[in-house]
Amino acid sequence: MAARYLDILRTRHAARLLTGTLVGRLPNATAAIAIVLFVRAEGGSYSLAGALAAVYGVANAVGQPLLGRLVDLHGQPRVQLPAAVLSAAAMAVFAFAGTDPALLAYAAVAASGLFTPPLEGGLRALWPSVLRKEGQVHTAYAMDAVAQEVMFTVGPLLVTLCTSLWSAQAALLVLNVIGVLGALSVVVSPPSRAWRSAPREAHWLGALRSPGLLALLAAFLFVGVALGSITVAAVSYADDHGGDAVYGWLMAALGMGALAGGAVYGARQWAGAPERRLRVLVGLLAVCYLPLTLMPGPVPMAALTGLSGVFLAPAIACAFVIVDRHAPAGTVTEAFSWLVTTFTVGASVGTGLAGPVVEWGGALWGFAVPSAAGGVSLLVLVATGRVLAAPARTAVVASSSENDPNRAVEPRFSSGDRA
Repeated sequence: MAARYLDILRTRHAARLLTGTLVGRLPNATAAIAIVLFVRAEGGSYSLAGALAAVYGVANAVGQPLLGRLVDLHGQPRVQLPAAVLSAAAMAVFAFAGTDPALLAYAAVAASGLFTPPLEGGLRALWPSVLRKEGQVHTAYAMDAVAQEVMFTVGPLLVTLCTSLWSAQAALLVLNVIGVLGALSVVVSPPSRAWRSAPREAHWLGALRSPGLLALLAAFLFVGVALGSITVAAVSYADDHGGDAVYGWLMAALGMGALAGGAVYGARQWAGAPERRLRVLVGLLAVCYLPLTLMPGPVPMAALTGLSGVFLAPAIACAFVIVDRHAPAGTVTEAFSWLVTTFTVGASVGTGLAGPVVEWGGALWGFAVPSAAGGVSLLVLVATGRVLAAPARTAVVASSSENDPNRAVEPRFSSGDRA
């Protein structure tokens, strides 16, 4: 199973790009918990901590597609590194100024979120030019989804480690410095410096003028709702079954399930159109959320939570392939960034929705939300099946320009059924 992943990691630049991107995204992955711990260390309330974390998240959701469009227009180094530096500088202002005055704190975290570099979308734009073979690119998407689960598991541990060794302020500063170094590692690499987006048609909607991409984003909004709501329902369940330790095990099981599912999914090449496969994966995702409403004891509940995560990473990896097929030429980084933004917004909506549901009906109804959201996502995919099945863009072969034979452009593969 590991052979396909090893082939990719042995490819020149691949391991560096993956590692640099993951390290560069650490500040984003840890921002919410780092902000909460810092505000509490400063004597601020949980309400203030939650509000600041929410402002960061909203600003990040706004900034990702905007910066992604700039990357498509001007290249990665000119956008990614300055954005990383500005984001880290804004978080440093927050770390040194604290929560008083509150207006400065809100402005600083908003700026940090807004300028978070779209490294995630940038990496997916680079894979075709680094790997060349379509099957390898699809495996890399799955590997990327698995690596995300690892990062979102390790990231919070690093925050708590830095906080315990030094302070919450040091955690904010150290992780953001590390993030800049990760971004630097990516943008000085030859693939990043050479990459250019394919020629694009000038249009104010950018990537959003693709009906297929809009259909995918609509479906993944509800996948995000499912993931966001399950985290709140798990808190309610843990309150009645052992407290924070149980909650930690449930979230760890969810991450491990997604990691295992993504690893197995990416280890083989799948036949058939990815749009059809995504419907199956999302349907299985919705079905696997249903047993959570049984709410057994902590150990079997952890097993069910792990099961509920098994199809998450495969669904995300499959969505990456569909984005690549449906994004208009010259908008690939922006399109990937829109998927990230939509998923993040959906998770925030799910968190906000599950709270009142849990207060009204308890954890049982809270766990019904993820399955319902998964079902809605499936309905969106079925309803828009004809749009998603539309032929992808004409392939743009990764080739040399007349003036610069070493210049890498945004490759595109044909719309064949091998995915």
